[in-house]
Amino acid sequence: MKNVACKSCYKESLTKDEVGISKKLLGEDDDDVLCLDCLAAYLDCSVDDLLDKIEEFKDEGCALFQ
Repeated sequence: MKNVACKSCYKESLTKDEVGISKKLLGEDDDDVLCLDCLAAYLDCSVDDLLDKIEEFKDEGCALFQ
């Protein structure tokens, strides 16, 4: 996987899960991704909420999290 940075805070080397949840919730066609902290702030939720959603998507077999 290529080195991906958060478009908001510029945190580098986002994890596969950070890239996956960003694409899942913001749109797969968007190359701009957010780290968990920035995505949580953008969506007005907690990082724990996002981590729970990541686990749900993994359990459902979503290709973005394989």
